[in-house]
Amino acid sequence: QIQLVEFGGGLVQARGSLRLLCAASGYIFSSDALGWFRQAPGKEREFVAAIMWSGTSTNYANSVKDRFIIFRDNAKKMVYLQMNSLKPEDTAVYYCAADRQYSSSRIGVTDFGSWGQGTQVTVSS
Repeated sequence: QIQLVEFGGGLVQARGSLRLLCAASGYIFSSDALGWFRQAPGKEREFVAAIMWSGTSTNYANSVKDRFIIFRDNAKKMVYLQMNSLKPEDTAVYYCAADRQYSSSRIGVTDFGSWGQGTQVTVSS
């Protein structure tokens, strides 16, 4: 099983930027997906973005497309989420997650079997 730890959350003003980091340990297969979810107070956890461990395949939620970028460093076993043009509605706890098979259709919470502890992102207006 993949172990995940997130870093980089914090408080940022609207229209600002923030980068989240996720350190992974354990064996990661080339077809695995590493991704990000978020959960706002009183709402369900939702998919944000995912990247395949090899190649260039990425997937984004419509709400963050063109504002967020997911990328990885395989040698360091790190996954990053660069968040730009942040909005107050982006406020949430952000979770790093891993799925044993990347697919653009696998965006459900139950599709991902490994999770980090979460990091808070707060965007002030």
